[in-house]
Amino acid sequence: MIPITDEGLLRGDGAFEVIRLYDGVPFALDEHLERMSRTAAGIRLPLDTAAYGAEIAALLAADPPGDAQLRLVATRGGRRLAIVEPLAAGPATLALRTVTYSPPRLLDDIKSLSYAANMLATRIAVERGGDEALLVTPHGRVLEGPRQTFVVSLDGATLLTAPLDDHVLDSITRRHLVALGLLVERPITADDLAGAQEAFLASTTREVHPVHEIDGRALPAAPGPLTADAAARLRARIMDAVGTA
Repeated sequence: MIPITDEGLLRGDGAFEVIRLYDGVPFALDEHLERMSRTAAGIRLPLDTAAYGAEIAALLAADPPGDAQLRLVATRGGRRLAIVEPLAAGPATLALRTVTYSPPRLLDDIKSLSYAANMLATRIAVERGGDEALLVTPHGRVLEGPRQTFVVSLDGATLLTAPLDDHVLDSITRRHLVALGLLVERPITADDLAGAQEAFLASTTREVHPVHEIDGRALPAAPGPLTADAAARLRARIMDAVGTA
């Protein structure tokens, strides 16, 4: 039980991670726990990741969940939660709507429970006829989705994503796409989107999720060849990792 006085509930004061399970095996668990540890340190939250890792192993061993997702939550009140959830259904390709957003500098590189702005951005995008939001600064710099890395090709040959210096999240999936040599990190502007040839959102739970439209403009291909190649190479990397875990 969680007391109603726990500030994780009252103020969103805590840390979280979501990890994809492939036939019950977590992908990049150590990377997620390391990032959660950095988040906890960033918000001055004591967190015993070694104990957490043992609890996660016991949970997954007790009832192997198949393909699912594992949500980890650590609250200011000292509660550690580990919840196995079904993978959320979604459309095969996405329509994005740009939503103006200013990243809070104090939360750089922190994945906290304070996600109200992210969830609101998605709702605004849906109200505007889209499936998901694309966060853009008031000065026109394209950032990311509310819970995903944004990747775009403007020339049909190169995949671009915003640099971490633009205050986007250091996504685990983003790291693996960079490690595969698939992404070039450079600033992207809202004006650039008019020339987008293909795009996708990358995340732990959806891997590579193609985009077919941005602000009412249809992209030439969804998925395009670069997107399809990224999806295949990322899935191969994941299967190699979980197959030897």
